[in-house]
Amino acid sequence: MSKQGAITRVRLLIDGCFVDSTSEQWRDVVNPATQEILARVPFATEAELNAAVASAREAFKSWRKTPIGARARIFLKYQQLIREHLKELAAILTAEQGKTLADAEGDVLRGLEVVEHAAGIGNLQLGELANNVAAGVDTYTLLQPLGVCAGITPFNFPAMIPLWMFPMAITTGNTFVLKPSEQDPMVSMRLAELALEAGVPPGVLNVIHGGAEVVDLLCDHPDIKAISFVGSTRVGTHVYQRASQAGKRVQCMMGAKNHAVVLPDAHQEQTLANLAGAAFGAAGQRCMAVSVAILVGEARAWLPELVEKAKTLKVGAGSEPGTDVGPLISCAALDRVGGLIERGVREGARLELDGRNPAVAGYAQGNFVGPTIFSGVTADMSIYREEIFGPVLCVMRAETLDEAIAIVNANPHGNGTALFTRSGAAARHFQEEIDVGQVGINVPIPVPVPIFSFTGSRASKLGDLGPYGKQIVQFYTQTKTVTQRWFDEGEVGGPVNTTITLK
Repeated sequence: MSKQGAITRVRLLIDGCFVDSTSEQWRDVVNPATQEILARVPFATEAELNAAVASAREAFKSWRKTPIGARARIFLKYQQLIREHLKELAAILTAEQGKTLADAEGDVLRGLEVVEHAAGIGNLQLGELANNVAAGVDTYTLLQPLGVCAGITPFNFPAMIPLWMFPMAITTGNTFVLKPSEQDPMVSMRLAELALEAGVPPGVLNVIHGGAEVVDLLCDHPDIKAISFVGSTRVGTHVYQRASQAGKRVQCMMGAKNHAVVLPDAHQEQTLANLAGAAFGAAGQRCMAVSVAILVGEARAWLPELVEKAKTLKVGAGSEPGTDVGPLISCAALDRVGGLIERGVREGARLELDGRNPAVAGYAQGNFVGPTIFSGVTADMSIYREEIFGPVLCVMRAETLDEAIAIVNANPHGNGTALFTRSGAAARHFQEEIDVGQVGINVPIPVPVPIFSFTGSRASKLGDLGPYGKQIVQFYTQTKTVTQRWFDEGEVGGPVNTTITLK
């Protein structure tokens, strides 16, 4: 960061140095609870992006040959530094993104899990060997890094998702160019500073900022071999198509409409608490939020208790103790969510709990929407078809589990789903028949730990391989197959000991 007057200017990271951008286009980074301008972030110029990629390309020449143990030790140090600075990172994140301090710490810690996983790269980046596949012939594979890779990350998890990307890319031997969200880039920059402190060499990690123009430059740049993206379906589809046409590997984690199916035999108190937390936590601004609850059979009678549970949640600034629901990221997001709530009313859904315009003492300018619940929602309504990305829960009804499964499977998205029940038979049937990538059984947000991979599906994902876990090692490496045969020196009549000079 640098200072110009009273406003912090966010810098770029190029070739191991934090540099001031020469861009004429800048954006304010705003505290969503107060509208205070925290910093100004540049939209990097094409020359600056090219310099970052050139630095990464040059660094790759030596980094790819760095011993795998040396790479792992850097990330062992990095995870230690993140733990030591956890409170600081969470405070930065809360100020610029708005989520509660507890959520902000969770954001960092979930990313930290991937850093810890990356530190075990020696056990992950292993090839295969088949001995004597023919007479005297062996075949084996090498998992070799691709080169320069890039990551485009969203505003809602400004620590976790960058940490999904560059640690695994770098430990597998690649170099990286990160483009954080221009809405909240400050915690990503602090993580980059800690990465350099941990020993990441110059050029191995670079950070640039910008909007659509910078995204297109990343997609088109001939020296970038792979792009990882997390964000909206609209932008993700554009990135996938454009970068794929440019010959790159691409993975895009995109929009969602996650359903929780509640059977009447579920534990009522725990289920309602889980639904409230999954629907309204992080102000609903997460791709794995539960945005639809399907109450099956007699569970339909639980709606009043669900509304009462939601009413107990405290709306306020993320930095205030006891806050459950913080502000939305921007005034534009506030207007969009409010507009969708209004459309839901016009289209005939019943507004059981209206969270618009909550009174938040001391934060009159904040982008606040409280927990909002609709009942009587049908599949043709806008509030069901669109990803609201706010603290809004749509409640639907079904007579049977199979009817609920049919509703979920008819939705185009496939990020996550959950079933609440005490029946093992129902759970097994659900997990077998549901067409969604990530399934929770009495777990509302079934994001897997990093030894597995994030496995969203259908319209929620483009690309075959997901972030972190075993799949990301495949994504960031090229499999090279070697078939070799060595002749016995006696058989070919040559000397047993020969000195070979490589020139």
